[in-house]
Amino acid sequence: MGLAGKDLLSMRELTVDEIRLILDTAESMKEVARRDIKKVPALRGKTLINLFYEPSTRTRTSFEIAGKWLSADVVNISISSSSVAKGESLKDTGLTLQAMHPDVVVIRHPSAGAAEFLAKRLAAPIINAGDGAHEHPSQALLDLFTIREKVGRLEGLKAAIIGDITHSRVARSNIHGMQKMGMEVRVAGPRTMLPRFVERLGVEVFTNLDRAIAEVDVIMMLRLQVERQQAGLFPSLREYSRLFGLTVERLKAAKPNVLIMHPGPINRGVEIAPDVADGPYSLILNQVENGLAVRMALLYLIAGGGQAG
Repeated sequence: MGLAGKDLLSMRELTVDEIRLILDTAESMKEVARRDIKKVPALRGKTLINLFYEPSTRTRTSFEIAGKWLSADVVNISISSSSVAKGESLKDTGLTLQAMHPDVVVIRHPSAGAAEFLAKRLAAPIINAGDGAHEHPSQALLDLFTIREKVGRLEGLKAAIIGDITHSRVARSNIHGMQKMGMEVRVAGPRTMLPRFVERLGVEVFTNLDRAIAEVDVIMMLRLQVERQQAGLFPSLREYSRLFGLTVERLKAAKPNVLIMHPGPINRGVEIAPDVADGPYSLILNQVENGLAVRMALLYLIAGGGQAG
């Protein structure tokens, strides 16, 4: 079994065996980061294009570094200085890039379905680096990797995802991925930030933070997606922080060794207090580090034709 030539559009489409393959491959890729010379020839002669229509620090940079550490030629497309600024459509941009024969295209786009749209029209494999409020599969994979690395397993663990669930592609991908790997998932947030019929995803729904985090193994805090929200979803940032901000005091309701996660960027003092973000149970920087290993694994398996042994 392998992922060669396969698009990565969502966590829904991945099987349990494929998720395990990616996580196991990431374990070996993480060793590269500890070398003095961080370079392996796995993707020598391959071309990776990063096509980001939205701002990104962690995802774009980690895909770029991952490609370079695998010896691929990496091209970053800046939308502000590309033909998109002149009105070029996503279809024409994709077909133009396809004519240059890339081996994999990583796309982030503000519209849900953009990655699938390109996948139907391009021969090169497409990796979805976030499409609107739909999905962000590589983030969910690095989150699963981080939890498994810390705990040693995924099956049987309980996770609470807290915040702006409606607008969060990270929440959707993690719900699908965690459930596939045998985890129980809770979601919590203001009623105005919970999707209608969210319980149909098989999650337990809360509107009280303290109840949501009781007896869970993992707490994942989410950034407020203000760029995707309509006005009036909550009275003020202060009110949101009072009700749904994770503080040291609030953590008393959780397990003593609960793991704290956040996909970033963090709004310190809003959804998470600084002393929690920087505290002993925080895995936020572990997530960033593991993002490199997971994205190396994805590029290797998809563009390099890596197979399971």
